[in-house]
Formats: sequence, structure tokens, C-alpha cells
Amino acid sequence: MTLQAIKPEPGSTVGHYINGELVADSNRVIPVFNPATGAVSRHVAMASQDTVGRAIAAASEAFPAWRNTPPLKRARIMFRFKQLLEQHADEVIALLTNEHGKVLDDARGEFLRGVEVVEYACGAPELLKGEHTKNVGPNIDSWSELQPLGVVAGITPFNFPAMVPMWMYPMAIVCGNTFVLKPSEKDPSAPMLCARLFSEAGLPDGVLNVVNGDKEAVATLLSDPRVEAVSFVGSTAVAEYIYQTGTRNGKRVQALGGAKNHAIVMPDADMENAASALMGAAFGSCGERCMAISVAVCVGEETANTIVGKLQQRIDELKVGDGTDSNNDMGPLITGEHFEKVKGYVDQGVTEGARLVVDGRGLSVAGREDGFFLGACLFDQVKPGMRIYEDEIFGPVLCVVRVDSQEQAMGLIDAHEYGNGTCIFTRDGEAARYFADNIRVGMVGINVPLPVPVATHSFGGWKRSLFGDLYAYGPDSVRFYTHRKTITQRWPSGGVREKTQFSFPSND
Repeated sequence: MTLQAIKPEPGSTVGHYINGELVADSNRVIPVFNPATGAVSRHVAMASQDTVGRAIAAASEAFPAWRNTPPLKRARIMFRFKQLLEQHADEVIALLTNEHGKVLDDARGEFLRGVEVVEYACGAPELLKGEHTKNVGPNIDSWSELQPLGVVAGITPFNFPAMVPMWMYPMAIVCGNTFVLKPSEKDPSAPMLCARLFSEAGLPDGVLNVVNGDKEAVATLLSDPRVEAVSFVGSTAVAEYIYQTGTRNGKRVQALGGAKNHAIVMPDADMENAASALMGAAFGSCGERCMAISVAVCVGEETANTIVGKLQQRIDELKVGDGTDSNNDMGPLITGEHFEKVKGYVDQGVTEGARLVVDGRGLSVAGREDGFFLGACLFDQVKPGMRIYEDEIFGPVLCVVRVDSQEQAMGLIDAHEYGNGTCIFTRDGEAARYFADNIRVGMVGINVPLPVPVATHSFGGWKRSLFGDLYAYGPDSVRFYTHRKTITQRWPSGGVREKTQFSFPSND
């Protein structure tokens, strides 16, 4: 397979990847935009129920042989996949920038974080080892095994079209499952390229299938009895629907939802570094991150005045433009529809009485006037109850809230419906330790604004940021994508007649 055969052509229609083949679908097509220009770059086919069923059938047919493939052989394919991803990194990164809009450095960071999970999956022979205990009772041995579930599915969002799928299918597949991926229809090309590279690495046909689509495809995956489990990342409303529908249909489900991540800035913090960290955490990837910091909770008026001043200065220096220009810090929003949604939140914040310190609504990028560009927006004097405080905006909007104490700041965080990520900026070890021990949030940073766990740990929030019991990737992914089977055996001595027992043999 050559790169020429892998790359989608401009103006083409992105179809599906089923059983090792590119598949067209005449059901429906919708446009895919270049967010920097506002122009349609290609189209993507929306899978019909029959097309999704075909992908599930291919995965079902491939499962028995893949299940019985030794973990070491699975890992060797994963090693080759990692190598091919690295060889084609520039192509994947270019697709991310062209369809999502994020700047090249940000796209590269996303890609490398996804590859980290592939690298973790290469440890399958160690990760899938069971446990054994000899003589749990008289001549009785017991052990556990981790066995694959079968056909599993992943439904992933637009904001990380390469990384989030790689949170799912490498671990599912290396555990012996087969996979059907439904990526976002807004930026489908990168996951399609990665799937085809996986086939080039030696993955058998049908083990990984990609269907592009919308609600029709999702409904099919959630209702088909051949699908044993579903992983999802997206908004909380949809995550809750996925969880309820999937579990009602007897599936194992992990559904990661939305976030409203707060950063506490203490009076003793390094203000220069805190302001720089907040800039990247709030406006990186144009704020389209579930781990973006969207609320800075400043303890004390002096702290708030200092942080607002430093942020205002840094926003004035922020370079916004086409993501393909390496000099830019922030690119456009994903679609015109999302641009209007985020802009509407800024309008709402002004109406509700928050002070708009920096207004990015009037931004125009020379030569890209039709792109979906919104400049960085900074609100001060934001109060709980305001829509811009309560809702996940998913755009370049940072809210500053003023409080009198760390306890008051933590109370705000604990009271919010989301509990995905949070951080504190401080030089005080006691304050940091108390924060980490007591805050009701799943991922916590100490002077680290985006505490996204590395691949050897697991990613997930608390409260309404996660539906299900297990986090994404890391050790939890092995638990999610496998059944634990415990086997107990005993071989009676030949020729010895044993009496009937009415108690547990291990008690003898």
C-alpha cells in the first residue's frame, strides 16, 4: 500500500473501511470543511444501517481467529503499526490541521499522545498475564484469565480525531477484540488514514473497521446484539444517552462526557508562569478540549487584578490564523455552526453582566475572511449561575471568578456538575496537598494546567463527566476490554474413593 493510495484527494468523498477495503455508501453525504477558509474540502458518506451491519459482521467473522492469535503476535503487529504511524506522522498531522483547524504544533502533540497509547498496547504479553495460586485447598489450584469480549465499538469526537480513537482501538484489539470505529463526521480523514496504516502493519481484515456516520450509525451500534461493548467520548448529554441506551441493550459502556475545568490561582503563586499556563490551557486548540481550563478562580482581589492584567497583555500578543502557519498560536473553530454557538455564549455573558475584558468577536484574519475564526475572549467578574460559568462552551473563552479563600474556591469546583480536570497554582505544599486530597475531580494538577494522564495511567473524570466504572486507556482499558475468568481445578488421586463433602473443600 503506497501513501498515494492512502491519502484522500481534495474534493473526494470519504467512505468507510470495512474488512480491509474502502467502501462507498450512497445513503447520504455531508460536507467536510477547511475551518481556516470556510470552504468545503471534501465530503463524507453517512453510513446506512446496512453498512454499519456489514462492518459489525466483518468484525464478528474476524473475531474467532483474532481471539486465538497469541498476544505476542498481536503485539508485533502493534509495533509495526507504531512504526508506520511515525513514518507517516506529517501526513496525519496535516489532515488534522486541514480538517480540525488546530495549529501544526498542537496537531503534532495530539498525534504523539495517541501514539503513546499504541506504544503501551505493545506490552500486551505482560498486560494480559493472569494470576495463579497453587494449593488454594487440598490439591486444588486456581487461576484467572483475561479473555476478550468480542466485537466492540468506539464513538469519538471531532476535537481529537486521531488521538481519541487511539485511546480505544489499539487496546481493544491487542486484548483480542475486533473493533468498529465511528469517528466524527466533521474531520474523518485522519482516522481513516490510521486504520489503513494498521492494515499495512499486518492487521487481519475485519479486525478494525471504520464507518463514518451520524445518529443512524450510532443507533445501529447501540442496538446490534453482536456489539459487546461501546466506548464514547463527547458531550455529557450524548454520553448519558449512550450509557443508558447501551447498558439497556446489555452492553458494557464507558462514556466520557463534558467538562468545566477550574484552575485555582493562590496569592503565593508564580503569577508570570500561572498566566502563561492559563493561556495555553484556555486557548490551545481554540479551547476545543475537554481538559481546557475555562475558569480561573483567583483567591483575593490582588491576585485577580494581577492575573487579569497579565492575561490581557498575553492575549494582545496571541497570533491567530491558519493552522498551517507555524507562526500562529491558535487556529479557527471547527465549523461555522460551532462558531455561532461559541459567539452566542460571549453575547450571553455580556448580557448577564460579566465584564468582557477582551472581546474576540470582531477578529478578521487577512486572506481567511471566510474562516471560522474567533479571537480569544476574557471575562472578569463571572458569577456562578451565569451560563458562561455553568456550561461547557468548548471555545476560546476564559472566565475569571474572584473569591476570598481556597475553601471557597474548592467549594465552587465541588458544587459544579462536572468533575473532569482541575489544577491549582501555588508555592504552598500544604495547600496543594489539601487540594489534591479533597477536591472532587478525577484528574488534578499541581502547577500543571492540563493534567492529562500519560498512557501508563488512565483518563477519566468524576460526577457527570463520566458514565461507567472504568476510565479510558492505561490499566483500566485492559479491564474494560476483557472478561475475567477464574478457573479452579482438582485432580483426585487415581483409585482413591472419596467421601461426599458438604463444606467448601478449601476449608479442609
